[in-house]
Amino acid sequence: MKKSDFHYELPPELIAQVPLAERSASRLLCVPPAPAPMRDAQVRDLPSLLQPGDLLVFNDTRVIPARLFGAKDSGGRVEILIERLLPNNEARAQVGASKSPKPGARIALDAGGEAEVLGREGEFYRLRFHIGDTLESWLLRAGRLPLPPYIRREPGADDAERYQTVFAREVGAVAAPTAGLHFDDALLQALRERGVRFGHITLHVGAGTFQPVRVDDLREHRMHSEWLNVGAELIEQIRRTRAAGGRVVAVGTTVVRALESAMHEGELLPFAGETRIFIFPGYKIRSVDALLTNFHLPESTLLMLVSAFAGKARVFEAYAHAVREKYRFFSYGDAMLLFPEIAK
Repeated sequence: MKKSDFHYELPPELIAQVPLAERSASRLLCVPPAPAPMRDAQVRDLPSLLQPGDLLVFNDTRVIPARLFGAKDSGGRVEILIERLLPNNEARAQVGASKSPKPGARIALDAGGEAEVLGREGEFYRLRFHIGDTLESWLLRAGRLPLPPYIRREPGADDAERYQTVFAREVGAVAAPTAGLHFDDALLQALRERGVRFGHITLHVGAGTFQPVRVDDLREHRMHSEWLNVGAELIEQIRRTRAAGGRVVAVGTTVVRALESAMHEGELLPFAGETRIFIFPGYKIRSVDALLTNFHLPESTLLMLVSAFAGKARVFEAYAHAVREKYRFFSYGDAMLLFPEIAK
């Protein structure tokens, strides 16, 4: 299977540049298995689309203000995008500069303090920050929110709230788990009253999520590494849900990646650590029964994952419908509720 098999044409005006005034006002395309018809709805209709006893699984990662600017000794400008916080005020980061900085170089940060280059591995640098505070606390004051590259504007005051989920608590992501952005307190309460239960994983979304697939043969693609935690409490929630006949509904592709990474010989087990799992058609997703997800970029690994779950033909039929009906795409866009392809 090839990267080019996952191309589709998207009018640029359908790429959402700002969030809607209300999180749950986004449109929701319901996509049951073929040949059942698709249905246009809204995210706030979700309680009527789920059943008492279903389990919604959210990613509770919290986005850090991970973008920084500075200058080298030569005066050349530098942009830093932190990929992951490390002990001792160190971080793994992407560094944009006209000439790559060498180990030992120091970058004077616009917000004060310095970043020392310790080394480089592939596209990522290891930096040590000399800032007089813990890096996590300092970033909350000094960092800038790293909006995705397809949002063609600088982050505004509203983004600090709207590019976080309302249940974000575990600090460490540099990109939001965007399916979760559709949930507000009123919708969560309506789901509770419907009898839907909630569970959480943590997967710290890295900057690699925006990196394009650079090979056409998907078997040659190597995924970026991300840290996740699937706890024993959630595993027990999933076991009880399925034993009672309920469904496990993933809120976002990061939840699917986390749960599939926690599968061992067909069984879900607690797991904390790194994952490079790459899910594309031919892979059988066993951990979830439905998936709420945004619309993803052409030729992206996320589009490949949803195609593995619901079937490539069905997903591309849904995308064609969304383009015709002028759905809003990507991080601040609309969503769809997908169900797995029926085995033939």
